[in-house]
Amino acid sequence: MKIRNLKASFEIPGTYFKGGVVKQMEFIVTQEANYKAELVGVFGHPVAENPTILLQEAAFKELGLNWRYLTIEVYPEDLAEAMRGLRVFHMQGINLTIPHKVEVLKYLDEVAEDARLIGAVNTIIHRDGKLRGENTDGKGFMRSLEDAGVEPAGKRVVILGAGGAARAISVELALAGAADISLVNRSVERGQTLVALLNEKTSTTATFVPWRGPYALPANIDILVNATSIGLFPEVTAKPDLDYNTISAGMTVCDVIPNPPRTPFLAEATARGATTLDGLGMLVYQGAIGFKMWTGLNAPIAVMHQALAEVFG
Repeated sequence: MKIRNLKASFEIPGTYFKGGVVKQMEFIVTQEANYKAELVGVFGHPVAENPTILLQEAAFKELGLNWRYLTIEVYPEDLAEAMRGLRVFHMQGINLTIPHKVEVLKYLDEVAEDARLIGAVNTIIHRDGKLRGENTDGKGFMRSLEDAGVEPAGKRVVILGAGGAARAISVELALAGAADISLVNRSVERGQTLVALLNEKTSTTATFVPWRGPYALPANIDILVNATSIGLFPEVTAKPDLDYNTISAGMTVCDVIPNPPRTPFLAEATARGATTLDGLGMLVYQGAIGFKMWTGLNAPIAVMHQALAEVFG
């Protein structure tokens, strides 16, 4: 007996009885053709330079998944319609970037506890008709620290900036047991708001430091993080206003900037013997965490990193 369709077939040997005699028989079992790709992507404005498509498409190809990652321009006034479209198109999920990470909260059915504390979502999972919000920004940073053998518990941290990246990273560090977090920022209101959140909702001791000129690091700092956009392409020669001679060899210095991955900020830290972590690795880990949230599969991290490295060097 043979059963066929348009796509493919494979044979399963079997037996059957006829007239009391056992005879061999071939069953041709086929898999139905499926031309439907599962869709994920990113909503943002501007979004054309967002590189996440590179690492996600590389991962889908590596694992043989018929999934597509779409980079979609969504203006702020169109977010509600875009979220309805996500449901209507039965997309598996979406990433959010500027300016949607906070505004999107009102369109979600569920929000992860850490994302609610951060007050922003960058990844949505669409499952069983519900939209669940997560934040992988800080989680990607924490995976980079883990890879470098850095344990945040009990550490003293300085974070430059108080925007979305700083918020996600500071919350994750506090939840991981960082003893002391100093937030250095030009906007007093934004910095003090984040410090108040950390002190109220976590066990860390958070302090706000106004950024009024070259910032000198205290001698006992373990981790320094540039969570600003200073140094991001095309301003590739820019670097945060610091007294770089206060960086020491015992520090771990991190930059969230993925493009270029080796920033002047990190070059200054390297020259003083500090361990450095670039934003490219953090971006890969953010993508890998999102990949597993959507597909349920472990991401091919080396392949994803290589896909970005080929573009950014």
